[in-house]
Amino acid sequence: MKLVVVSAGLSVPSSTRLLGDRLANATAERTSADVQVVELRDLAVEIAHNFTTGFPGPALGAALEAVASADGLIVVTPVFSASYSGLFKSFFDVLDPEALAGKPVLIGATGGSARHSLVLEHALRPLFAYLRAVVVPTGVYAASEDWGAEGLVERISRAAGELAGLMSGLAAGRGAVTVSATPAPESVPVPVPAPVSLPAQGAVELVRGGGFEVVPFEQQLAALRSE
Repeated sequence: MKLVVVSAGLSVPSSTRLLGDRLANATAERTSADVQVVELRDLAVEIAHNFTTGFPGPALGAALEAVASADGLIVVTPVFSASYSGLFKSFFDVLDPEALAGKPVLIGATGGSARHSLVLEHALRPLFAYLRAVVVPTGVYAASEDWGAEGLVERISRAAGELAGLMSGLAAGRGAVTVSATPAPESVPVPVPAPVSLPAQGAVELVRGGGFEVVPFEQQLAALRSE
């Protein structure tokens, strides 16, 4: 299986890349997946050109193909202005909208303080739900004070286990797919309403209106009462 990490970290070294590596290692231990990392900082110029030309450059094209062909995806972004970074969003804006349909995705983010931890739920999860990806239940947010503290290792382990489970399940499902004939559903008879008898032709007083000849409602009602 193939696991791709998309990191939007800008600095070197990057805590965003570090979180992506920790998540990838924990997932690969459970799936024996081959890991490939896509650093968006190296693709920033080609992403901008893609918006104006409509075509990806060689490096961006290879990155988009890697993401589209992955069995699982880890996406990690720093928090800018209480949301994902513009570079992170731009990469997924130039990706084929159908590329992530049904693909397991683990979301992660880094920030300077814990007060931005809900970015996972109000920004990243809706984005990948819109792209019809299968987002794992546990997202991982790492503030500066989380590194080396209790809790982060456990969250990484739990999220990696969920991603590995989805990747393994989908891979096993692809191998077990069989085509079987589906019997045609039995036809259900549709009840036909009883016809409503109208007054005899001689007793009907037709009224012209709007280019049509109609039977007044009072005459139709009288015919029903006489039955």
